[in-house]
Amino acid sequence: MSDLIREAAVTRVNQLVDQINSLRRAYYEGNTVLISDAEYDALIKELEALENEYPDLVTGDSPTQTVGGSANVTFSPVQHLERMMSLDNVFSDEELLAWAERAQGEPLLCELKIDGLAVNLRYEQGVLVSAATRGDGVVGEDVTNNVLTIASIPRRLQGSGHPAVVEVRGEIFFGLEDFATLNASLVAEGKAPFANPRNSASGSLRQKDPAITASRPLRMLVHGVGAWVDAPVRNQSELYSLLAGWGLPTSSRVRTVSSVEEAVAYIHEFEAQRHTLEHEIDGVVIKVDSLAAQSELGATSRAPRWAIAYKYPPEQVNTKLLDIRIGIGRTGRATPYAVLEPVKVAGSVVEFATLHNQDVVKAKGVKIGDTVVLRKAGDVIPEILGPVVEKRDGSEREFVMPSKCPECGSPLAAASEGDVDLRCLNATGCRAQIRERVAYLGSRGALDIEALGYVAAVALTQPIEPKVPPLTSEAALFELTLEQLLPIRSYVLDADTGLPKLNEDGTPKVVDFFQKKDGTPAEVAHKLLKNLEDAKTRPLWRILVSLSIRHVGPVASRALAAHFGSLRGIFEADEPQLASVDGVGPILAKSILDWWSVDWHRDIVQRWQAAGVILEIPGHAGPGSADSQGGIFTGKSIVVTGTLKSFTREQAEEAIISRGGKAASSVSKNTAFIVAGESAGSKLEKAEALGIEVIDEQEFINRLQ
Repeated sequence: MSDLIREAAVTRVNQLVDQINSLRRAYYEGNTVLISDAEYDALIKELEALENEYPDLVTGDSPTQTVGGSANVTFSPVQHLERMMSLDNVFSDEELLAWAERAQGEPLLCELKIDGLAVNLRYEQGVLVSAATRGDGVVGEDVTNNVLTIASIPRRLQGSGHPAVVEVRGEIFFGLEDFATLNASLVAEGKAPFANPRNSASGSLRQKDPAITASRPLRMLVHGVGAWVDAPVRNQSELYSLLAGWGLPTSSRVRTVSSVEEAVAYIHEFEAQRHTLEHEIDGVVIKVDSLAAQSELGATSRAPRWAIAYKYPPEQVNTKLLDIRIGIGRTGRATPYAVLEPVKVAGSVVEFATLHNQDVVKAKGVKIGDTVVLRKAGDVIPEILGPVVEKRDGSEREFVMPSKCPECGSPLAAASEGDVDLRCLNATGCRAQIRERVAYLGSRGALDIEALGYVAAVALTQPIEPKVPPLTSEAALFELTLEQLLPIRSYVLDADTGLPKLNEDGTPKVVDFFQKKDGTPAEVAHKLLKNLEDAKTRPLWRILVSLSIRHVGPVASRALAAHFGSLRGIFEADEPQLASVDGVGPILAKSILDWWSVDWHRDIVQRWQAAGVILEIPGHAGPGSADSQGGIFTGKSIVVTGTLKSFTREQAEEAIISRGGKAASSVSKNTAFIVAGESAGSKLEKAEALGIEVIDEQEFINRLQ
């Protein structure tokens, strides 16, 4: 029996890691929220409980070990001097009281939790030198030029006596009126509006052209600091006063309280006012005010123990469930979703809601034609809670999960015993799966191919014109030619469902995608081919991520790439060799070998290589051979910190890895030396305290040569 229980735990851990990492990618890299905050938090707690019971199931790819998100290669990477963390959540007064016990009567600071985009501003001698998104908490995206266009953020701090280096953290957001005005202007221009203010803030800040960012009235409010040596303040509220004196934008609604009861009163005061505020909030953040107490309480791997986010309950409305349809994902998963009578909830009109799987539909007890209770959980994603049974009139009908894939007609079945999700197992012939995999390849989390968005993926994989599309498998992606692109016609897709829009006669709307009306190539055609050529030299770990191997995300891919140096080395390794790599383990090792055992998977790798995709780290000696070839960094753990002039962080790490070393992200007693660039912060201090060798960029170059 114990073996069966453990097997079930392994299966569930795999499902949770897959699901949570997918949700994180959607949120942090695609500005999209796929489930409610409450559902997400429940998944995290379930995973934590299982990992606590079975510690050997913890992998480096687990979301319990990392902060969500990653840096987009469109923007230069910026390493934060001090890690940017997430916040844990509570959802009731009782949970807040339980959290507050650890504060042991310390004064608390309360502030509104703005639903925006977290940024890190680095000031040196009072001058703004860089601005970056949170990214994965360690490395973010360089958005300095865009941030400089935001009027409320000073280029030079007011006053005098500024620290040599200080990181200021805050939230960039859109005011509600500004958001409505922006969307109206986008619609007037024939462009798609943003889904919500957070998406508009994120999308506006991540523009390649700073002039576009400058045209949009972004704002910022400061909510803390990162790296700052010997800060001359004793508590968070005093810190805010100092930052305000420097001309930084701070909230007028911050309040210090002497008890948790006063904090609860603050929470409910603003819950009643939340719809009268100039910006969206989804709760209140409560912090221990004393910085000394904050330091004593410390943090977990993801979040500080001295702060908590109190999340407000979502709004609810009633509407009609018109239909339940099925969507097919890149792994073949068949996901039911609700088609709703349009209804306004939490400030936006909702027409669709996810239903996850057939068991969820059954558990909720909803029928097609029901009046249902719709909750816009976390003020972002709509969720059906259940039916209003009293309003049934007998015309409602039960939902029946189809037995065949709605896109290719293949049978739907569970991929493995115990899997509640039905999947289309026709991985090579299902247009939906091919489309979703191609779209994933172009995403920020994989190869980050700008011109290969979802609409382009549809155009390349759907059989409109020509009848056989150029991509019947992702294997042919890097073989595309201009001649193949020009004849392609594409459906005009609905922004919410991804389904084709219809003409008045019910036929799908179709347009030329890669050519202009005069028959000449459109800019997107040349751009796609250029992007694909550039993508051939993406780092090895991104190539590995893009293969969609189950469980193998960025963390594991980096570790595998660093250890083996090539896809060939990875796929020729046996299970124990793969499992021995730091952050991999037996579950991922088996998944990698299972993937490679499939003929059409191997065809992808072979055709990519033939098309010129670089499937190795140039100069890497390979596993076990670095010692014999005398790799200069063999067996050494090396940390790069600060800003280098001749290397990006990724380039410096690749240089270390290719010479047998390990590019570590944190300083420890096992660190051989650190490479300190400009604005090196806490890692430099820790290295000096431990007596670890510190070299500058020029010495690093000398050693590389």
